[in-house]
Amino acid sequence: MKTSLRAAATAFLIASATLVPTQLVAQGTIPAVPVGTLSTSASVVRAGTKPTLTWNITYPSVVKDYVTITPPSTVTPKQTMYVDVRVLGAGVTAAQSGSTSFTYVPTEAQLKYDNSSYGRIFYGTNNDVSPNKIVYTRQVIAGKTLKFGGRYYYNNAWGTNYTSDSGTQNVRTLVNGDTPPSNLPGYNAPSLEKFLKPYLDASGKVRIGPMDVIVYMELTHSDSQQSNSGYDLQDMVLLVTFRTN
Repeated sequence: MKTSLRAAATAFLIASATLVPTQLVAQGTIPAVPVGTLSTSASVVRAGTKPTLTWNITYPSVVKDYVTITPPSTVTPKQTMYVDVRVLGAGVTAAQSGSTSFTYVPTEAQLKYDNSSYGRIFYGTNNDVSPNKIVYTRQVIAGKTLKFGGRYYYNNAWGTNYTSDSGTQNVRTLVNGDTPPSNLPGYNAPSLEKFLKPYLDASGKVRIGPMDVIVYMELTHSDSQQSNSGYDLQDMVLLVTFRTN
């Protein structure tokens, strides 16, 4: 009896690949799961023979191998790379006069690179958000920081502008596998925004790509109001993806 080891190896790899969940957003060129090749010293294996098998496995990297994250929300690349930023959601709402319904309020997301000023990368309501759309991209240099900020616009006035430099916890960063702060509603909590649920798993941990950083912002309440139910870190949410090419 003859068996093609190459065919068997191919079938195994295909079967294994079907167990890997598809990422919700493209995560760049760095593998999210172990990938590799299997080679053999013989293309056909006869009964009773023992060919030599050689594995070449590339294990996934994690974003903290490539960047330094300084709480609450400063990200510093350790090497020259590229960064893409997407908006996942903008959750500031206001009640209609004499009604129990709510509407989304225009919200601004900002980014500061190195010594530049904070600049707008998004302005609109949650209805304007397209999670797969890149709103900011550039090459980033080792040692030059990325910082984030946001504010909302309502009744012809801007709310407080919260940034990574504000000295508050209103802008925070987390990576894959992190447990969000208790202010963020749980996976099954009715107050969790629909746009955030795909990025949390059933155990409540962050579920994003290995080279992603997620940025949560609270824009309607101050640090002194963290016990308020409205302090939920869902007012502006960004997905920051790093890639090597």
